[in-house]
Amino acid sequence: LVEAAMATAGPATLGERTSERHHWVSEDLVEEYSHHVLERFAPGHSDVRIAYTPLHGVGGSLVTDLLYRAGYSHVHVVPEQFAPDGNFPTVAFPNPEEPGAMDLVLALARERECDLVIANDPDADRVSVAVPDRGGEWRQLRGDEVGWLLGHQALTQCGAGDVVATTIVSSGLLERMARAAHVPCALTLTGFKWVAKANGLGRLAFGYEEALGYGVDSLVGDKDGVSAALAFARLVHDLRTTGRTVWDLLDDLETEFGVHAGAQLSLRVAPPAGREILETVMDRVRATPPGALGGLAVTEVIDLERGWGDLPPTEGLWWSLGDAGRVVVRPSGTEPKLKAYVEVVADAGSDLSAARRRAQDTVSRVVEDLRSLLALV
Repeated sequence: LVEAAMATAGPATLGERTSERHHWVSEDLVEEYSHHVLERFAPGHSDVRIAYTPLHGVGGSLVTDLLYRAGYSHVHVVPEQFAPDGNFPTVAFPNPEEPGAMDLVLALARERECDLVIANDPDADRVSVAVPDRGGEWRQLRGDEVGWLLGHQALTQCGAGDVVATTIVSSGLLERMARAAHVPCALTLTGFKWVAKANGLGRLAFGYEEALGYGVDSLVGDKDGVSAALAFARLVHDLRTTGRTVWDLLDDLETEFGVHAGAQLSLRVAPPAGREILETVMDRVRATPPGALGGLAVTEVIDLERGWGDLPPTEGLWWSLGDAGRVVVRPSGTEPKLKAYVEVVADAGSDLSAARRRAQDTVSRVVEDLRSLLALV
């Protein structure tokens, strides 16, 4: 299937500089990058079965080539989505976070009895993954869950001078993991340009944001869905060789560092009055913040517009729920909507499944309170 899809797509030739406005990347640079990624993440040989889609984007040829060269002999691609096509004919919206975007690759994974699904967004700087759960049902991992897993992988390899980084709207679990590993963890504003700046604190061994952006190697000073795809495939391979799965590792992490349940709430407003409505809502909740959310006391209110610690000012509010979690409310930087990022933290106790259910129930209550609090009309 991979060979057929690549033949349909045709060669991706790389030329020389053709104008002052753009520059074609040389084959030598692509090979240098590929060699580095393979040196880091290739297992040599693996029987992990992978279903892959670039979602009509640019990642197809490079990712499949790297997977084959890394030793994965069972790679299946969605042929309808392999060639770059800016019309994105098979999806309503070409974002792996959107419902339905991964339907075709999940169907292929079921048909081919795969162990792992990998999907890049069209420009291949982000990646989403799915794996079968213990009952055999496919589940797409949350961006934070992928961040925990890749973060664990990176922290086991960190040395002196290494740092990791994540954003204020991403899960706090990476920071707990880093503290236990005695590795500094930088907390940054939303957006990977801020994550990448943590490189100034040391070698950035790993950075992530919950919106499927991962930097798994300091060679690339930005999020990179290609190297992250190879890193996650290697993680699945390494776990498989010891008879374990990503679910076992997630259990280990939340047992040690606490259950971290999360959700997002997005409230969209229609233009042209959208920006004015968002400002009105932000001003209202800034003036009268909640005393509690979902039955949890709000223990601290931080107005991010005034800056916080080493962070520069940004539009947003941080409501601490003490040791039980936090809520961040901010206007979207790209769309006319208000976003709330919820995380509830709880001890795993003696029953991890029960702790997860309780934490998720609390998240649901917090979200319902936020719907009322952030009403846009």
